[in-house]
Amino acid sequence: MTEETNQLRIRLVTPERTLFEAAATAVELPSKSGDMEVLYGHAPLMAELGAGDVRIHQGVGLEQHSPDTTRYNVSWGFVEVLPDRVTILASDALKPEEIDVARAEQQRATGEKLWNEAGDSEDAYTEALRVISEAEAKIASASEQS
Repeated sequence: MTEETNQLRIRLVTPERTLFEAAATAVELPSKSGDMEVLYGHAPLMAELGAGDVRIHQGVGLEQHSPDTTRYNVSWGFVEVLPDRVTILASDALKPEEIDVARAEQQRATGEKLWNEAGDSEDAYTEALRVISEAEAKIASASEQS
């Protein structure tokens, strides 16, 4: 087998647009149950995405800051993994340089306010934690980019 046949077809889409569609050697994803890495030949699975960075590696190595690595910050969505392709359906996805850090800081403050006002409501705590997690993932992604 040549290296070309060991490539994954990666597709990252949001409701508004297709952000990425190309071959890659690996993809790292933030799932709700933890981070995962997908290589060619991976067992099929479906997973819910969590807040964090999707890292698409098009080169040989898996270095985080390699010029062959493309990053997108996602908030929520789903991923379908098949042995030769990965489809990422994200509610929202941004390149690190597109993130508005001031807006993410406001989002985190809103989440903290929701947390403090949640009282006895488990659903309110869950929503507050989701808002805070999304904001912190955006802030981390933007700060890693600089």
